[in-house]
Amino acid sequence: MTGDKAIRTVTALVVTAVAAFAAVVSYSHIYDLARSHGETGAAARLLPLSVDGLILAASLLMLHEARAGRDAPRLAQLCLVAGVLATLGANIMFGAKFGPVGAMISAWPAASFIGSAELLMLMIRRSRTPAPVPAASNGHDPAVQQFRPWLERGEVPGVKTIKSELGVGPGSESAGGRFTT
Repeated sequence: MTGDKAIRTVTALVVTAVAAFAAVVSYSHIYDLARSHGETGAAARLLPLSVDGLILAASLLMLHEARAGRDAPRLAQLCLVAGVLATLGANIMFGAKFGPVGAMISAWPAASFIGSAELLMLMIRRSRTPAPVPAASNGHDPAVQQFRPWLERGEVPGVKTIKSELGVGPGSESAGGRFTT
């Protein structure tokens, strides 16, 4: 294992552990707050999961879109903000009965969970390295030249795009293709 890989692995483990610890404490705060405000049974038990789960769902969707080279959907951004505000607000309210210090201490697990989740997403987002673009032999490899923009982005064009761009496959003569099959 290389030094960089070891650092990434240990970082991922620590960030995941901190997020798990914080999620458990945040869960208990939101659960107790829900129970003290009339929620019972499954509703009280699932409410904390819906709050912190929304943060994870929005973060993962935004990560997926970033890795695909697309902007984050507004709905995902809105859900992330709503989840962050809900978990921070609920944790602060839980500790508010103990004054400003109690509110601050109770807010920490929510902030730690949010920070850890986003650090993990950032680490995953930045870990993607595009495949190296193959060197063209004397610059004359038409496929590499034709598809260099895709390859440099770490993407592979679809079969239909490749056939169309290179003019190969059935009907390539009528399409003015440069290659025959």
